[in-house]
Amino acid sequence: MGELHHECGVAAIYHLPNMGTSPLCPSQGPAQASRLIPRLLLEIQNRGQLAAGMTSYNPDRKQLIDTHKEVGSVTEVFQLNKAAPFEQLMKEYAGCAAIGHVRYATCGPEDRSYAQPFERHHIEKSKWFSFAFNGQLANYPQLRKEILDQADFHLARETDTEILMHHICQELAGDKKPTPVEMLANLAKRFDGAYNIVYLNALGDMIVARDPLGIRPLCYAVQGSMFAAASESVALDNMGFERSNIKNLPPGHAIIIQDGRLRLEQFAPSPRKAHCFFEWIYFANVASTLDDRSVYLSRKRLGEELARQETLQIDDDRDNTIVVPVPDTAKAAADSMAFELGIPSLEGLIRNRYVGRTFIEGKDRADKVRMKYTPLREVLDGKRVLLVEDTIVRSTTMRALISQLRKRGHAKEVHVRVACPPILAPCFYGIDMSRVDELFATKFLKPGEPLTPEIEAAMAKELGADSLRYLPLESIASCVDKDRNSICQACLDTNYPTPAGQELYQLALLQAADITGNKSSRTYDAAPPLATVART
Repeated sequence: MGELHHECGVAAIYHLPNMGTSPLCPSQGPAQASRLIPRLLLEIQNRGQLAAGMTSYNPDRKQLIDTHKEVGSVTEVFQLNKAAPFEQLMKEYAGCAAIGHVRYATCGPEDRSYAQPFERHHIEKSKWFSFAFNGQLANYPQLRKEILDQADFHLARETDTEILMHHICQELAGDKKPTPVEMLANLAKRFDGAYNIVYLNALGDMIVARDPLGIRPLCYAVQGSMFAAASESVALDNMGFERSNIKNLPPGHAIIIQDGRLRLEQFAPSPRKAHCFFEWIYFANVASTLDDRSVYLSRKRLGEELARQETLQIDDDRDNTIVVPVPDTAKAAADSMAFELGIPSLEGLIRNRYVGRTFIEGKDRADKVRMKYTPLREVLDGKRVLLVEDTIVRSTTMRALISQLRKRGHAKEVHVRVACPPILAPCFYGIDMSRVDELFATKFLKPGEPLTPEIEAAMAKELGADSLRYLPLESIASCVDKDRNSICQACLDTNYPTPAGQELYQLALLQAADITGNKSSRTYDAAPPLATVART
């Protein structure tokens, strides 16, 4: 899609003592379990390529927990292409337990101080901890104001990760000795939004927790002496964990490891679930299974739905009609759509996977598209193209792609098919779209209004396409094989699952109408203190 990014991904590893050996343990021994973190992070690199890092625990070194992090890809941060520097890093940060993080920023600059994990030093081992966080706190403006209203308090960064660190510190302050469940329960009473947390302290205690709504995915596995967790199942699968051992962490639950013993505990009630539907249709690796639903099979169903609702008369020009996916995440939907229609799915667009973010920074959108995608004239010349995309958010990439298919590919017609309903509202739970006025569909359609052929025709004209078709709203729950009440699709229907999300949406509407005076800023930045202290 080229326009939309996720917040981040988390991972954790622990070699459990007194559990014997495991074929999954590094050949260097249990004390080097931490060297598995870069491998886990590589598998979830799709969730963030701005920065990466890890914290390891080793009771035999002075720095009981120690953190390595930097701006860059996992390969760059851990020097995976340079054997000697990589081995030196792994030796320095060797440990029997570790947590890791990959970052894409929805807030905060491209700066090392924003990279995670965040480590907090303390002379007391129980208060010396590090953590990483996946998601976004919707009540961030209120939490930030509550902190800054205290004269002696200061925040150095514009990020909810620092807010989370502050609240963990408060839970551990003074003579408090909360259990992990007590600490998480108190945090859950304060936080509104999406938050998966991996936590490690200087006692060797580890916590892997998922918010009570389960907005973002989180998987874990135990096999012999090895425990691992990651944002997606594919990371655990490719490490060698048996499929039967890979489980989804239930919302409102945490894996807690203390004194080398592992347990699963609930820290907050979970009266409903609100799994983000975008995980299945775009964000997650196609090889992952999230909350018992295959990502690939979900995308295959999306394509079948597109085919079922196709109105173009294929038989009129079957020999010259082809389906072309926008690489890479639309391929499964495009292939299944083409199969159902009985026409070929061809790679008419080739993506350059070696163009880095820095190299294309500062170029205009057309230049970026030319660098990132190459239309194959040999495939496209004179063809009627059904161009399949995951979704259209801001439309800038789609406009440029359609233009390139015509100019460079010499396509006769370009018909856009979107494996998602129109995006009509911002996300406040970890996706970088927080304003109403930046969304393409809101210029043509309001939430609750029917999507008519006339509206789709106007959208197609605006994009420069011959036609445009979206999936209907009711298709999403069936395609991801979930009950409508167990998924979050607020960006489609404005039914936000938390109070702070609902309030931010109202502010976003005011901002779009230019009432707040902060039309160009993120909704969070324009937000006054929210009226509600959220309970998620």
